[in-house]
Amino acid sequence: MPHPRVNGIPARNLPRAERYEAGRALRKRVAREDHAGCPPASGRDPVAILAETDGLRIPELLPIRYERMLQSPFTFLRGAAAVMAHDLATLPPLGAHVQACGDCHLMNFGVFDTPEERVLFDINDFDETLPGVDFSVDLKRLAASVAVAALDANLPDKKARGLAKDTVQSYREFILELATKTPLEVWHTRMDFDREVKRIADDKLREKIFSTLVKAKKDLAADDNFPHLAATKAGVARIEDRPPLIYHFDTEATKDYKIHAHSAFANYRGSLLPERRALIESYVLSDIAFKVVGVGSVGTFCAIGLFMTADGEPLFLQVKQALASVLEKFAVPPPGLSHQGCRVIDGQRAMQAASDIFLGFTEDQKTDRHFYVRQLKNRRLGSIGEVIEGKALDAYASLCGRTLARAHARSGDPALLAGYMGKSEVLDDALASFAMAYAAQTKQDHAQLKAANDTKAGLARK
Repeated sequence: MPHPRVNGIPARNLPRAERYEAGRALRKRVAREDHAGCPPASGRDPVAILAETDGLRIPELLPIRYERMLQSPFTFLRGAAAVMAHDLATLPPLGAHVQACGDCHLMNFGVFDTPEERVLFDINDFDETLPGVDFSVDLKRLAASVAVAALDANLPDKKARGLAKDTVQSYREFILELATKTPLEVWHTRMDFDREVKRIADDKLREKIFSTLVKAKKDLAADDNFPHLAATKAGVARIEDRPPLIYHFDTEATKDYKIHAHSAFANYRGSLLPERRALIESYVLSDIAFKVVGVGSVGTFCAIGLFMTADGEPLFLQVKQALASVLEKFAVPPPGLSHQGCRVIDGQRAMQAASDIFLGFTEDQKTDRHFYVRQLKNRRLGSIGEVIEGKALDAYASLCGRTLARAHARSGDPALLAGYMGKSEVLDDALASFAMAYAAQTKQDHAQLKAANDTKAGLARK
């Protein structure tokens, strides 16, 4: 029996046409044109917002975090998910909820191999994920990141706005397509990379990507960049140190950040599905080393665990600290979801087309830190997305838009979203205007961080 509406939002088991019309009705709550508005910056300090989690991070790594954010407005945006969440939380809620990524910028997408050896394009970072958030939050962050990246590349304002608009249009049009499919068809939708790359107009770039893809497919387990095994001592495998970004916890400065690795990984095993628990039982933890990652994640605890079979076959797992999501400014986490690592993997499983078989969570009871665990990605595949983003931003941005639509359609209601967005370009234009306005705000915020950093450096020299 169909369920009634909740706050005007129909249940997903009601007829598709009824849900589409309910989406159209949401335009009375928030007109599509209203998305063009950019929240005012008055009364908020981006530097102070960024500093709110500094106390939870490793102090020695904070200079690296801010050094990376200072490189450009785009790197600032990458590290400033909390700032944008603060800004967007002031806007009126729409009620068209999805499992949100929370940090949906251009560089949080990538190319992956699946257990079935298919190569997919998908979202790759879920540190800020949370259910029950308006779809527009992710879409606005993605569109803004496109505009900021284009301006950083010295493209004209008109081109930057056009790229942002195209990104939103690709999202909207794919949602319209997904709204006509059955729930199972939506769930099984994949962004097969060998198909998607054919959309790139540049023949030479397309050939280069296919060449890299073929090489990667020959040995998907190989990692041609990181990590590397150091020479074993007494038959014990070890991760090679590459300070200051990869190192062991064997100095006076780092010993306090060490976790009880064997206990943490023992707890991690309990979070796996039974058949995957049997798989990990074939491996024994041999070594663990710290790894500085990303931009926004710098300063959180992130390490690499090296696991070995009795026959000397390695498996690298990444253990990454999970803090509270910045999206808690929008929505309260579901009851019972107090473990931040569990929140992350639940969101990843909801949004990704094919999740890592080693995905799990754990905690270090001594420090009360929560973590999620995943397998390290194939670096050859990861580099492909970076090549496209750098040389074919238009194709890459549109692919990100379609990929986000696929992810949202799994947890949200594509018919409801389609009804709200419609078949015209009204929302595309509005979010393109928002993206450009937020790009200008990001440039100001970046300059403010730079000024604060210069002042701090000047005081330190005195």
